[in-house]
Parts: sequence; C-alpha cells; structure tokens
Amino acid sequence: MDGYCSRRVIMFLLFAFAAISRGYGQESTTLVPAIITFGDSVVDVGNNDYLPTIFKANYPPYGRDFANKKPTGRFCNGKLATDITAETLGFTTYPPAYLSPEASGKNLLLGANFASAGSGYDDEASMHAITLTQQLEYFKEYQAKLAKVAGSTKSASITKDALYVLSAGSGDFLQNYYVNPLLNHAYTPDQYGSFLIDTFTNFVKNLYGLGARKIGVTSLPPLGCVPLARALFGYHEKGCISRFNTDAQQFNKKLNAAAANLQKQHPGLKIVVFDIFKALYDIVKSPSNYGFVEATKGCCGTGTVETTAFLCNPKAPGTCSNASQYVFWDSVHPSQAANQVLADALIVQGIALI
Repeated sequence: MDGYCSRRVIMFLLFAFAAISRGYGQESTTLVPAIITFGDSVVDVGNNDYLPTIFKANYPPYGRDFANKKPTGRFCNGKLATDITAETLGFTTYPPAYLSPEASGKNLLLGANFASAGSGYDDEASMHAITLTQQLEYFKEYQAKLAKVAGSTKSASITKDALYVLSAGSGDFLQNYYVNPLLNHAYTPDQYGSFLIDTFTNFVKNLYGLGARKIGVTSLPPLGCVPLARALFGYHEKGCISRFNTDAQQFNKKLNAAAANLQKQHPGLKIVVFDIFKALYDIVKSPSNYGFVEATKGCCGTGTVETTAFLCNPKAPGTCSNASQYVFWDSVHPSQAANQVLADALIVQGIALI
C-alpha cells in the first residue's frame, strides 16, 4: 500500500473512531479543537526567526519543497511530522508560531506552537532559544489571549480538549551532554537522563495544572543513527553508534515509566509516548523498504554537520536535487518524505488522545 492510500485508510479509521466515541453530532471537521506544541527544532515552525540566534531555518534551501517553495522556519525541506499529523486530524491550516504576527485573533483558535530550535529539557543548555520554562509562560499568555477571542467558556473547552505535543531531549544529549566534558565526566548518561526525566515530569504536572488533558510526547530517536552523531563521534565504527542508541533506549524506558506514573496520579490525564526510536530506526536500517536511497547522511550540503541555516544555505556545496530519496534533510532533521513515514507510523499510537 503506498503512502497516499495508507494515509487515507488511517484518516478513515480515525474519523470512524471519533464518530463512535463522540457521536455523530460533532460540528467540527477536526478531531481535536486545537494543537499546542512545545519543544525543540524537530517541531519549531518559525519561532526562532524572531530570536537573536544562529539556529534559524529561514533561508533557502530550507522550505524548498513546502507549499509556497519558501523557507518557513521549519528545519526541513518541507512539512514536519506535526504538520502532517495536523492534516490527518482534519486541519487545513497549521497552528502558528507563537512569536509570529500570525499568532493573533481567530488564528489562536487553531492552537499555537511554542517550540524553539536549541531548546530541550535542560533549560541551562538551551542555546539562545525559548526554554521549556519560558514556553510554558508563553502558553499562559496564550490562554489569556484565547479567552479574549473565544470567551472564557469556549477557551476552557479548547484548552481541555486540545492535543498537546512535546518534543525534546535529542539536543540535550547530542548538543550538550556528549560535547560537554563538565557534564559527561560528572554524570553517566543514565544519571543525566534521570535529571531530564525529572524536568519532563515537572513540565507535565505544570501543563496539567493549566488545563491540559491530552499530551503526546516523543521518545528519543536512535541518536547513534543521526548523521551528525556519526560524523562527530563515529570514528571507525560502521553504521549507527551503538552506545548512543543504548543511551536513547534507556532514556525511553524511563520516559515511558514516568508517563505511566503521571497518568495514574492525575485524574483525566491521557498521555502517550510516541515511539520515534523504532519508527526511525526501521527506516534507517532498511531505507529501500520505505522508498529511500540514502540514510547515512542528509541532503543539504555534505549532510554530515549541517544543522543550521548558517551551514545549510543556497551556497552549500553538494546539496541533493531530490530530498525524497533521503531519510535526513540536514545532519539532524528528517526530510519531508521521512516525516511522512514517521507521521503515518505514529498517528495510530495517538488514538487514545482523540
């Protein structure tokens, strides 16, 4: 079954599930009233365009395969997995980056995206980014604005029934722990992971206190398979870096346990851990099964160290002509084609959140 057909089947099943569980009188054409997103560059849709940081994606060739063929602030050649998920849930317009001018008026009814490239669970390691703590403060600000637009009753309903997405952790390891001797000499990966889990737990508790009830959090991906990790830490090891993947798997076990405990402790909370690790690992290990040709490097430039528009730019030599053949767009972020496969694989995991 090709990607288009499989997506149509997924959409049919989701809408059928929603119809059965909610009844047929629903007025909205979307399965959730709004999508609220927190996290890092994997889900940033342009907030960093408004920050003094080199971690931006507002230059070509970023966005070259997006609808308008222009950079949007997304760290991808086109759509993010969250964009595709929004479409699958019935949205025809994406929730805006909160710092953008579009995040105003009726657009706020769609939700908002607070994610910022360079952010993570460890606030102190955030590199000129919107920390998770600040993202939560912006969410409070958003709630006040939403109440003015929709009224207190409707805004409370949107807050309660919205889908919340959190993506963080990869940068904490790849761009902080592994490259910071003060950290990796003082703490084992397991100890640092426990610290990050504590931050995750507190974040969810605070978000729950603000009214969120449906939260999806991404696991760590196979860190050792990311081109940047291979280039900087692979040395003579062929394939993925096994110790990095082991670190990610250990973290993911802690994440799943923490999520289960949070759901038990907080009435009405539904929380799902999206298994990014297995989904991406399967693609990297057997790319041809998913229609890909290259899984060891990104499309942009050399595909080994480019993570920002500063390095991935129109003059970057070697940028591929067909990103759909590449699992990764740059040295860290998946291509639109890979995001499509990931979104299709993960959307079913989130049925409990609808």
